[in-house]
Amino acid sequence: RISLPRGNLSRLLAVNLFSVPYLEQTHGVPWYFSKRGMKEKKLFIFDLDGTLVDAYQAIEKSLNFTREKLGYSIVSFQKVKRNVGRGDRHFVEMFFPGGNKEEALKIYRAHHKETLLKYSQLRPYAKMLLYILKRRKKILAIASNRPKYYTDILLDKFLIKKYFNGVYCGDELDSLKPDPKILNTILERFKVKKEDAVYSGDMDIDLETAERAGIDAVFVKGGSSPLAAVKEYKNKKIVSSLKDILEMYN
Repeated sequence: RISLPRGNLSRLLAVNLFSVPYLEQTHGVPWYFSKRGMKEKKLFIFDLDGTLVDAYQAIEKSLNFTREKLGYSIVSFQKVKRNVGRGDRHFVEMFFPGGNKEEALKIYRAHHKETLLKYSQLRPYAKMLLYILKRRKKILAIASNRPKYYTDILLDKFLIKKYFNGVYCGDELDSLKPDPKILNTILERFKVKKEDAVYSGDMDIDLETAERAGIDAVFVKGGSSPLAAVKEYKNKKIVSSLKDILEMYN
């Protein structure tokens, strides 16, 4: 059971949040997509890291543990944050360019099982957003470059797996974003037209993936990519947090 918070969000329940005048007033721009408005979307696909979950501290701790164990100096949190999102193998290899890549990946993965449980958290309003979309009979799916084993650790920790009709990870499909295979697989699985789907993510590769798949996208600020990195992508909407999406669906 989820209770709505007091204050502005609760008062919004009495407002027609799908009306264009309201959205223009509160968000500054109309919430239009290229093909179909947000209210009519049937399939909502989410990236995981940086979008629904904040696991940056867990990633940083596992990487720096690995670097120290292999005789390297630690790297900054911001450098770690800006380089995640393309799969853990690619991520680890970036920080061990001279060798020890396989050993580093093995150490990193073993350590990361523990840090995910201790140092990850949901982004604000994530669970409530999923709850409301599910109540509205929407189809929900995860599309992540994180390996399935570690994705399941996060979904189980936060008790949110029940909200998703499907969880899709790059290692299982042998394909990583920005290859659109993962989104196309989800569209085919649920027999949903492209204009009826939207993909939310926090990185430029998420928007590139959506663009290559031909579906609309929502860019969630505060993740790995700065706003400047996604300005070139069309058919997108920008939100400061998941609360912005949540307010549209109450």
